[in-house]
Amino acid sequence: MTALSDNRGDKKRGSDFGEIVQRFATLGIFLVLVVVASLWSDSFLTTTNILNVLRQVASGAGIMAVGMLFVILTRGIDLSVGSILALGCVLTAYFITNLGYSLPVSLVLVVLSGAACGLVTGFFVAYMRLPSFVMSLAMMAIARSLSFMISEGRPISIGDEGAALASFGSGYWLGMPQPVILMFAVFIVGGIVLTFTRFGRIITAIGSNEEAVRLSGIAVPRYILSVYVISGALAGVAGIISASRTTIGSAQVGVGMELNVIAAVVIGGASLMGGRGDVINTLLGTLVMGIIANIMNLAGVPGYSQQLYTGLIIMVAMLLQYATGTLKR
Repeated sequence: MTALSDNRGDKKRGSDFGEIVQRFATLGIFLVLVVVASLWSDSFLTTTNILNVLRQVASGAGIMAVGMLFVILTRGIDLSVGSILALGCVLTAYFITNLGYSLPVSLVLVVLSGAACGLVTGFFVAYMRLPSFVMSLAMMAIARSLSFMISEGRPISIGDEGAALASFGSGYWLGMPQPVILMFAVFIVGGIVLTFTRFGRIITAIGSNEEAVRLSGIAVPRYILSVYVISGALAGVAGIISASRTTIGSAQVGVGMELNVIAAVVIGGASLMGGRGDVINTLLGTLVMGIIANIMNLAGVPGYSQQLYTGLIIMVAMLLQYATGTLKR
């Protein structure tokens, strides 16, 4: 009896240790990278560089990572976010400059365009039961092609009509870049939705056991559809931020960005098997990706080599997930 109790106690302690590792692994990676980067370069911990890292994260993987987290929680994947970002960037300039729409109308239309892309992908995934990988891959090609067709392959300036948007992209509020404040706001809202609302609990449950959720009488396809709409809308927001920073709408932006977004979410501890992930660790994952890119820039690593290291980082993150039991479910 004593031996059996000891065995159960050992298993419980092992399980508790695994939970601790899963919960704080991303924070540990983040802190280690900060120490390494500060030792690597004296300019890393300067205020200018830190704000630059945050600004790059906000205009890249940051905002889209929240939408990707929602998708991955349902055991899906969205490969189209980088292309939807490009489409949103182009449409921002096109609506303002070519069509002469007011700034508020243009921004709303861009977000709705991104949501529409997510709606198409989500419909086929949720109601037609087609693989999310294939359908989001198709949308990736469609959105990228549309961005080139609309812009005719040339950058579109947002012009004087978009001066307020350009001011937002380069402006500060309380010493913080305004795009970064928007990114943090998106993470806060995403955290509240995921933690304190019925919607958040259901999409997490769908990833854990979709059949059980279905048998409880919940319309599962509706929730799966909604996470792709959210992902597309946030990619559209990221496109607006990109246009605000560069003051042009370019179809060239966001190439390979989906890789960085997925890496950020996976490094944040989200399981690609669904049902596991949280917003705080996803934010840390995006910051980790931003720090890694910043270190490589400070070290003079060529841009074409940085994707290699990003891929290796995803592989290491997956191995860590497997080692801590996240994937063994």
